[in-house]
Amino acid sequence: MIKDNQRLFNRLHVVLDGIVTAAAYLIAYWLKFRSVFADRSVYHLPFRIYMGALPFLIPVMLLLYNQFDLYSSKRVSGRRRELIHIIYANAMCFVGFIAVLYMIHQPDFSRSMIGIFVAVNIFLETVVRNIIRYLLKLIRRKGYNLKYVLLVGYSKAAEAYINRIRVNPQWGYVIRGILDDRVSAGTMYKGVKVLGRIGNLDIILPENKLDEIAITLSLDEYGKLEKIVNLCEKSGVHTKFIPDYDTVIPSRPYMEDLDGLPIINIRHVPLTNTFNIILKRIMDILGSLVLILVFSPIMLLSAVAVKLSSKGPVIFKQERVGLHNKTFQMYKFRSMEVQPPKEEEKAWTVPNDPRVTKVGRILRSTSMDELPQLFNILKGDMSIVGPRPERPQFVEKFKETIPRYMVKHQVRPGLTGWAQVNGLRGNCSIRKRIEYDIYYIENWTMRFDIKIMFMTIFKGLINKNAY
Repeated sequence: MIKDNQRLFNRLHVVLDGIVTAAAYLIAYWLKFRSVFADRSVYHLPFRIYMGALPFLIPVMLLLYNQFDLYSSKRVSGRRRELIHIIYANAMCFVGFIAVLYMIHQPDFSRSMIGIFVAVNIFLETVVRNIIRYLLKLIRRKGYNLKYVLLVGYSKAAEAYINRIRVNPQWGYVIRGILDDRVSAGTMYKGVKVLGRIGNLDIILPENKLDEIAITLSLDEYGKLEKIVNLCEKSGVHTKFIPDYDTVIPSRPYMEDLDGLPIINIRHVPLTNTFNIILKRIMDILGSLVLILVFSPIMLLSAVAVKLSSKGPVIFKQERVGLHNKTFQMYKFRSMEVQPPKEEEKAWTVPNDPRVTKVGRILRSTSMDELPQLFNILKGDMSIVGPRPERPQFVEKFKETIPRYMVKHQVRPGLTGWAQVNGLRGNCSIRKRIEYDIYYIENWTMRFDIKIMFMTIFKGLINKNAY
């Protein structure tokens, strides 16, 4: 029932988003050409021309919202994440709209009006979605649209599930209790009681007062799994399985069918797919060529500044570990005084490091010292987006001390990455950085790469951890 309600809610949401998009477009037109701020002396295209774009704009906007996962259940999507995705979708719409106008050679269509539309649309969409959230919250407080869940099995997975439900009451889940054969009835965990044995399912399920059963058996009790699933399936109650081996199996496991035999891959790497490899490589080649052209004046000025500020080569080459553990020479603008290789290899730079030149400090803090890596991307050593490459001596150290560290070498290293745009750059937690790198590797899509590029532009250029 709740699933059907969600489907109906999503359809209504799509209609509402179409209305919001149309309203934002009309408001933008009024602000640009009819309001007190409008310059009526300047020629503009007729109203019908502008309105002719609306039937195309609305479905494109709705498709972008769908692509950015804005129609997932509000039980599990946060406000901040939703706002970021609304901004990304509208930013892509703006870029696409401008590109289409250039392709059809339409110079008179107001670009500033499109910009106003995007700003108004982001504002209205955010307001409307927050109103919907508030209304859903009120409804759930009154006891409607709640989802009643019973946990079968007391384990770390059960505790983790309860923890998340407790800190996210807006999701509307209510845990009725836990059934377990090893923990005594009456045991409490954060307000959730163990009600009895797993065999009590025979009594509980026929009452039909549950929306969902969550099987949270501990790893050594998986022998009971088939019997429990069969029992739940007979009752017609929706059943889900929360594994107690999440430290081994990724959050989005990749399943294969081997002639009817299901196989779970321990790690899914989308970039092992030939089509994805070719697609990403094409984007890297085109992207690096465009960026080299765009940043060529800055690179030229940086090269001159490095040469004039201290003795030594303009480009600093350093051995790094890349795809399939192969080493390559990574390029950077030299930001430190020339020193013997053995001294340079000892450690990272530290705050107020005397080896860093004045020009080098500016280049490091703005990430401009990384621009020569665009040529590494063009050569195929690196990608625009990916985990940052590390020096061989540190790879040898980290692979022994940090779990899953070597997974990052299953893809090309990047100029920017998911860890970097989330503030994990320079002198930071390597364990945390690896978590973000692995998330990127397992969840790669072209859309994800584009998102990281946008984030790099908006907040990834200034490196607070660069010394």
